[in-house]
Amino acid sequence: MAVWALGINHQTAPLDLRGRFAFALDQLTPTLHGFRTTVMREPEATLLSTCNRTEIYCAAPEPALEPTLDWLAQTGGVPTHTLREHAYLLQDDEAARHAFRVASGLDSMVLGEAQILGQMKDAVRVANEAGALGSTLHQLFQRSFAVAKQVRTSTEIGAHSISMTAAAVRLASQLFEDLKDIKVLFVGAGEMIELAATHFAAKQPKGMAIANRTLERGEKLASRFGAEVMRLGDLPERLHEFDAVISCTASTLPIIGLGAVERALKRRRHRPMFMVDLAVPRDIEFEVKGLDDVYLYTVDDLATVVQTGKESRLAAVAQAEAIIDAGVQSFMHWMQQRDPQGGTVNLIQQINAQADAWRAAELQRAKKLLAKGEDVEAVLDALSRGLTQKMLHGTLAELHAGDEVARKATAETVSRLFLRGSGRG
Repeated sequence: MAVWALGINHQTAPLDLRGRFAFALDQLTPTLHGFRTTVMREPEATLLSTCNRTEIYCAAPEPALEPTLDWLAQTGGVPTHTLREHAYLLQDDEAARHAFRVASGLDSMVLGEAQILGQMKDAVRVANEAGALGSTLHQLFQRSFAVAKQVRTSTEIGAHSISMTAAAVRLASQLFEDLKDIKVLFVGAGEMIELAATHFAAKQPKGMAIANRTLERGEKLASRFGAEVMRLGDLPERLHEFDAVISCTASTLPIIGLGAVERALKRRRHRPMFMVDLAVPRDIEFEVKGLDDVYLYTVDDLATVVQTGKESRLAAVAQAEAIIDAGVQSFMHWMQQRDPQGGTVNLIQQINAQADAWRAAELQRAKKLLAKGEDVEAVLDALSRGLTQKMLHGTLAELHAGDEVARKATAETVSRLFLRGSGRG
């Protein structure tokens, strides 16, 4: 069985390219079905898609790295060579190591952050419900989660980590003299917006509002923070009311355009606006960044901010990597045991098959003797002797073959296997 992973992340691909390969949670199932019917006959597959990465993990009797690359490029609407320039293709132990590092927060923009683990578990759950999670990937991810737990409990890798939303608050504090004097608009009602609202609410801003496509979900989140709720369609007419805008939706196209922001600035008499676009693909048009009175940050722009304090956690990375290495070795050992080309599981199957063949042959001989009227005791004795001789023939032959060193090694093995209950070995 081969295991491989293909992906792009914040370290290998620019934001706009990542945006072409972003999948909402409800898109994962049909995308997985498309992959499993297009690339090869129903491989195991799990698709992980976040603002910082898109990765597909696969398992099948034979690897299909190039077809997987071609499929993902076609899905994102880019040439294969373009995706290849920014993607990583990993196989077997390297694929396992990558999965373990991702789950443990070592491959995140925010070193040691815990959110990716929840996103990974969601991806695995969806793959399982879609019937795409076989025994190999199930083992890979369950071991990933176990390793991640050990890393978080045994090291300080997540100590003092700065989240993306906390970084947004820090940047806003640098722009505005007092966050208690500003009004904040949150666009969307997902997990990232909930985190952002939590961080900003702690600063007690003058006002907060939630704009969401589904009013009911927006109201539920707004009630937690005493915020106003508004329809997404009302955003262009009310954008000028807010000093800070934090957006993170699952929209495939920008929902805040250049024209809307220009009109808002004019009504604000060019008082500055602080904007954070946490969405991939973008929620706010790229051209907005060029406006003089707008301070727009994307997830990639926040990278330098979230690195603060990273150095103090580097000592824990080596310890975390050691835990991951042990996990990789354990997983690969499990894989080798299942290897149909000579693993332990296959050897056991061959031994059982051989024993069954011997048993069937001796049983057939015994039945013939009994049919001829032979003594039952004599037939049973012959049956047991025949089986014993067949089982020991190869072993006894090996004990007489080879040089003295080989015979001694064979003797030690035979003693350990056959003489356990005799007081020897």
